[in-house]
Amino acid sequence: MIETLIKKGLLLGLMLSISVGPVIFSIIKQSISNGIKGGLAFILGVSASDITLVVIGNAFTELFRSLLTYKTPIGIAGSVLLIALGIYTIFFKKTKINGTSRTPTIRFSKQEIIKIFLSGYLINTLNPGAIAFWITATTSFIAYSLLERTILFATCLTLVFIFDIIKVVLAGKIRQKLTTKVIHIINVLSGIILLGFGIAVIWRLLLDL
Repeated sequence: MIETLIKKGLLLGLMLSISVGPVIFSIIKQSISNGIKGGLAFILGVSASDITLVVIGNAFTELFRSLLTYKTPIGIAGSVLLIALGIYTIFFKKTKINGTSRTPTIRFSKQEIIKIFLSGYLINTLNPGAIAFWITATTSFIAYSLLERTILFATCLTLVFIFDIIKVVLAGKIRQKLTTKVIHIINVLSGIILLGFGIAVIWRLLLDL
């Protein structure tokens, strides 16, 4: 039984890990712009958000389902955040370098680490796709016992976190070979993607009204 639960958790985690959305582009952008440390802070925020949604979904299933009633305002709030981040990244984010390296270097204070962590948490929490995914997942396994759901979702979240770490490390390695100009272009493209996601989500929500 445990083997079956682990397999289901791995499958669920794989589905989430390879899904394309604003979070994956944000992970890559953070890792390229701010290095592995910044990328790790961001994915810790994303993972904390996933854990929060899973706990809410399993402990308060009806409450979680009621979030569907507020799909539009939650989606708009998340979209506004994506659009704001996109605009900031395109027009206001600065790339800094030191005198010995081609790639941007940033010395993080505790406040900056917390800021990156919270940005990951909020982007994921206010992402309608993440909410829909976890609502579907938690309600699909509602008949399972608490222990069974714990094993299943712990396996799922562990796999997702491992994949996110791999993304951060790979992006960090690529970063060492990039010039400041190229990283600036990547930031702009990432900002455009975030902006596009935000506008697309709002457009779809308005069409559903």
